[in-house]
Amino acid sequence: MSSTDGEIGMRNMTDKATYERLEKDVAAVKNDIPAMTDQITDALNSFAGTASKQARRGYKQARANVDTAVDDMSERGSAMMDAAQDTAMSIEESLEDIITQRPLATVGIALGVGFLIGATWRR
Repeated sequence: MSSTDGEIGMRNMTDKATYERLEKDVAAVKNDIPAMTDQITDALNSFAGTASKQARRGYKQARANVDTAVDDMSERGSAMMDAAQDTAMSIEESLEDIITQRPLATVGIALGVGFLIGATWRR
């Protein structure tokens, strides 16, 4: 091992036992650095894995929420369409009943409405 001015000065300032203890401590720290690096790398990889799992879980939950909302809207749309069709059928049936019960009145109303539309159209 080569001696530098710092080492010589250190030896002169401290006794041999203190110097050897410091030298051991420095060597221990140098040996601990790779182990610490590995621990930090493992911790970061674990964190990244956990974050990735949480992101996937959040995406799946959001996707499920969107699917549920789309299904609800589809069901509501179908229900509204069914209600509109039922109402149209009911109106049609009512008109058929009225026409069959009072055919002359229906023809008179149709002529009157046609006359009003024609008069309005002319202006």
